[in-house]
Amino acid sequence: MTHEQQQVQPDPCLPCQELALAGAVANAEYDWSRATDCRVLMKRHRESGECAAGQSA
Repeated sequence: MTHEQQQVQPDPCLPCQELALAGAVANAEYDWSRATDCRVLMKRHRESGECAAGQSA
């Protein structure tokens, strides 16, 4: 793949990073309910328009 063909992914914003970390910790602790909550909150955040990375992250 050439450099022109590669899509540039925006860096995740701080709330995205925090939710991703919280989800990873929840998965590591086998807390499936909290992991699901993190995924739902991440989706809501990205769709809210407040996310710097947008829906592509």
